[in-house]
Amino acid sequence: MTPRINVLTLGVDDLERSVRFYRAIGFDSEGIVGQEFEHGTVGFFVL
Repeated sequence: MTPRINVLTLGVDDLERSVRFYRAIGFDSEGIVGQEFEHGTVGFFVL
């Protein structure tokens, strides 16, 4: 079995800034989702 990361969760103060940073260093992302929910906003990245 090859080790791999399936899910990694990071709590950040500024999600928009964090998404820009991870996109800038090469991670693919569809952006921020769940903005219509209180405490439901997340950013997903392809690892």
